[in-house]
Amino acid sequence: MRHHRIRQQAGVATLALLLLSAPPAEAQQSLADDAEVATALHLLDIWMDAAQAYGGIPGASLSVVHDQELVWAKGYGFAHVESGEPATPSTMYSICSISKLFTAVGVLQLRDQGKLALNDPVAKHLDWFNIQDKYPEAGPVDIEGLLTHSSGLPREAGVPYWTGPDYPFPTHEKIVETLPTQTMLYPPRTYFQYSNLALTLAGEIVAEASGQSYDDYVRANILDPLGMTSTFTDLEDRFRGNRLATGYTARGRDGKRHVIPDYWVRGISPAAGFISTVEDLGRFASWQFRVLEGGDALLDRNTLREMHRVHWSEPDGNTTYGLGFSVWKSDDDTFVGHGGSCPGYRSHLLLRPQDKVATAFMTNGQGVNSRQFAQTAFDIVAPALQAAAKRAQADSPMEEAMARIVTVTGPAYLQRYTGTYQRPLGGESEVLMWDGSVQVLSLPTNNPLSSLTRLRHIEDGTFRRVRDNGDLGEEFIFEEMPDGSMRMWRNDNYSVRPAGM
Repeated sequence: MRHHRIRQQAGVATLALLLLSAPPAEAQQSLADDAEVATALHLLDIWMDAAQAYGGIPGASLSVVHDQELVWAKGYGFAHVESGEPATPSTMYSICSISKLFTAVGVLQLRDQGKLALNDPVAKHLDWFNIQDKYPEAGPVDIEGLLTHSSGLPREAGVPYWTGPDYPFPTHEKIVETLPTQTMLYPPRTYFQYSNLALTLAGEIVAEASGQSYDDYVRANILDPLGMTSTFTDLEDRFRGNRLATGYTARGRDGKRHVIPDYWVRGISPAAGFISTVEDLGRFASWQFRVLEGGDALLDRNTLREMHRVHWSEPDGNTTYGLGFSVWKSDDDTFVGHGGSCPGYRSHLLLRPQDKVATAFMTNGQGVNSRQFAQTAFDIVAPALQAAAKRAQADSPMEEAMARIVTVTGPAYLQRYTGTYQRPLGGESEVLMWDGSVQVLSLPTNNPLSSLTRLRHIEDGTFRRVRDNGDLGEEFIFEEMPDGSMRMWRNDNYSVRPAGM
């Protein structure tokens, strides 16, 4: 059992009392203090905790950002399973292909300085770019093609670096040596073909056009100005075994995972080499929100808008890409960001610029749907953040704030039924306050918002399920036992919340 859940449930009621006695809304600094946001974060925490445990995920970290505030961040499971070292918000993970975003920012910074143009042929900047070209009539590979994965280049750099156990990522010298043995896959500007080779070459252009090493340029012009002190362009030995989480394979048929041996990404770093934390990616997201408001000198806001717009779309419309950024829709909302997958790690950064909300997810286990975690976090918390931000701007009076707390958290006397109940056939039922009423969340679940069952309080410990059409269904009866445990009866069977929980 995870004791922190009940403490947090009690924390919702405590938060309500604190807010009732708090100064007016304008004095409240953090959106995390808003009652509606707090209940959303509580649901997110409950879901993520169960997803990590039941999913057999070694460790994971998750953060939520609104504009310039890191609203929430937490770790789950273990950074190092063998030593029992817990994952935290400051745990480092390889963020793999999210590295491409930093490379793209570097390219556009240099474009704005007049040191390159997006329609420049790659060969203009890299005199060693001599891949075998079967389609010379289609024109040269240009920089925009690199950033949109429409260059026609093959996916990889001609070396089996995704193959264990050694994962032999090539050096710069090896990439230069191998390129003449490779052949164009398609004519430029014909198909989308995700390409680590393409973004590696974009990183080489950053170095060539700036006159600095790739690492020096990115650190001086992106990482250091943003205060991203826990982000590096490759897996550094000094962090292994401590801040850098140990990477693990996907689960095999026997359900087991295995430690991934140490490796270095070397020359492929601009495409897949960075390590970072969910806190630092939160800083990267907040920076983008500042840029879009015209409040940062590192990048022009119209340039970032250009990067966020779709520059390439496959005919079916299902694959869309900006300049370095993946662009996609979920429930008719448009998002930008990027995912990452490499030996032992999965990650995802998601931004909804219109709402100034971002989520970042990282894990040290392969075989995890990182985008699902980032998207679900957004779906749970973003509506509450948007509503809280509007209330803060509207300078709501105390009476309004008090009424909202009761609406969100429900009557305080119902809190006694909340907590974690063990189901007789396995799994858990989490009873929590959500949207002003007692609700039951079945765990584990991939879709927490659609897995909630709303209850209506009838009397004492008796509730009834509220059907989708508003009619009342079966009873849920809560029975406190002499030993202090609580039973939740439904359909003549019961789940148990142990005493003290």
